[in-house]
Amino acid sequence: MRGGGRKLGRKTSHRIAMLRTMVDQLVQNQRIRTTLAKAKEIKPLADKMVTLGKRGTVEARRKAQAFLRTDDAIHRVFTEMAERYKLRNGGYTRLAHLPARQKDGAKMAVVEFVDREGEIWPARPPQANQKVPKQLFPPAARAAMDESSS
Repeated sequence: MRGGGRKLGRKTSHRIAMLRTMVDQLVQNQRIRTTLAKAKEIKPLADKMVTLGKRGTVEARRKAQAFLRTDDAIHRVFTEMAERYKLRNGGYTRLAHLPARQKDGAKMAVVEFVDREGEIWPARPPQANQKVPKQLFPPAARAAMDESSS
């Protein structure tokens, strides 16, 4: 039984430090470009940070502070992102494949948060059985909702 994620060719302390930094940068920049293996590792970690932000308790804030490196990222998770994703249950990030890197042929990917301005493509709207006002979504998602209902 193999579990526990990828080693990424690094020792444990280096790998954890790298993943913490990458999640912090993802929260601050909303999109990062990295190798596919690293992208697959940071996606669930970023989703967990948003879930902590939505929870909004003192315990959740302390857990986020123990993982994220900057105060700006912590503030963004607990204010902006908690509000943006209050109606979404999981699936806060998207992984999109890119062409391989020229020098070494490494598979590349983009990890980004959904439901925001400037995303690669609009996120799917909530399922039909949910009653959600359209004004809670960014314009790109509203346009997708209008197209699907027509």
